[in-house]
Amino acid sequence: MLRYLPFLLVLAVWIYAFIDVLNTPEKEVRHLPKVVWVIIVLLFGEVLLGPIAWFVTGKVRHAPGAGASARGGRGGQWVAPDDNPEFLKSLRDEDPDEKKKDRGSEG
Repeated sequence: MLRYLPFLLVLAVWIYAFIDVLNTPEKEVRHLPKVVWVIIVLLFGEVLLGPIAWFVTGKVRHAPGAGASARGGRGGQWVAPDDNPEFLKSLRDEDPDEKKKDRGSEG
């Protein structure tokens, strides 16, 4: 079974690169048109030249944490809820009468 492992790893990288090329928007593809990258990955996938070329030069890579402002962090970093000023403000904005109603229905 172990003798099949290299073949399976190459196949997994090949499939991952192919799917990555297909899912990448055209504006994020570098150096060559997307169709050419698909052909390169398919033709040279068995020897890993196509997938490695795609991973190294074919796609615009973003720095980790880039665009993470949607997570509520400062400076693109994730912030725990108790340190997040927006979350704390939302807690203060809750209606205190609403909390009393919830407690009354529980007990």
